[in-house]
Amino acid sequence: MDKAGAEIKHRADESLRTSTDVVSEMTEQLDSRAHEQQQAGAEFIGRFADDIRKAARAFESDMPFAARGIDSAADYVHQAAEKIQNGNFRDLLDGASDFARRQPAAFLGLSALAGFAAMRFFRASGGQRSSSPSSQGNNLS
Repeated sequence: MDKAGAEIKHRADESLRTSTDVVSEMTEQLDSRAHEQQQAGAEFIGRFADDIRKAARAFESDMPFAARGIDSAADYVHQAAEKIQNGNFRDLLDGASDFARRQPAAFLGLSALAGFAAMRFFRASGGQRSSSPSSQGNNLS
């Protein structure tokens, strides 16, 4: 009886170790994928900040106050990209709240720009998947 109990305990321990190893491996894979996505997102947001800075330069001579506001928004977006890249999500949320309180107009404008950029991104990625000869022929005007 003791021998059977010991065998059951041994097999249970072995199953537990195997399960723990599988969960650990899956966690590492998920962490790796999340990190890759995090880096890609940070790069995209960094490029978005650069585009915002270019827009600010277009306003410098005619509307310097608008250029300063847009440039401030670009600073925030760039800082957000750095925080995303470094994995400090809580600081990102705190920074967004602080920026919204300090610069509500810039925050609203930035939100609108981000919305347009996201829609453009989704349309571009969706258009690539659904483009076919039959759907392109229907769009002739």
